[in-house]
Amino acid sequence: MADRGRKVVRCSGAERFGIALSRSSCLSYLHRPRFAVERPKKRLLTADAAKRATFVGEYAALRREAARTGAKHFFVDEAHCSADADRRGEWVLTGEPAPADSTSPRYGEKASYCSAVRVETGAVEALPLEGNRTAETSAAALKHPRGRHTAPLVVFWDNAPAHGGDPLRADLATPDPHVRLVRLPAYRPDANADEAIRDWVRDEVTANTCFGTAADVRARRSLPRRLGHSHR
Repeated sequence: MADRGRKVVRCSGAERFGIALSRSSCLSYLHRPRFAVERPKKRLLTADAAKRATFVGEYAALRREAARTGAKHFFVDEAHCSADADRRGEWVLTGEPAPADSTSPRYGEKASYCSAVRVETGAVEALPLEGNRTAETSAAALKHPRGRHTAPLVVFWDNAPAHGGDPLRADLATPDPHVRLVRLPAYRPDANADEAIRDWVRDEVTANTCFGTAADVRARRSLPRRLGHSHR
């Protein structure tokens, strides 16, 4: 983005005034009117605005209902602790490098957890996952909060294939007034409060730290404990 802006200033100077501006001059002109470099936020064009509006209305109604019944709301998703270093900004002296050592582990080297965040309190619960996400792991993820809370539960999660299938339907075949599942609108990850857990993991757990292997990630006792503690 910064390079694109610099090129626009350089072309404008050449076309309108016949001068060739250096890179530093281009950046200086960009800063004068208070331009700044911002990382673009992905805008999902495939998302359905009407379905999002419907979900917002349903969620507001569920919050009012929870105030009467004492139901607990959990937003559920998967969080991954990479074995490689998630590069994050660090404070260093001007001109000094900010290295992050890495053994270049493969992309699949990561420890996975099914996490659930309760937006009313910020509390987070986590269940370690082995292998790929499946309907079986989703069923197990539902049993985890069901066994820990006696209040009615409302679980919000996305439309991933692993959040459906025969094992999950079999587990929910008997009507259970204790649990209600609510699907999030498609292509709207911003509607899932648990998405913030992934960012928190990268900022607080794996930031600039290379564990090397998934086994080493799991061996760090602080990871499940920190994911399991309340997080605000």
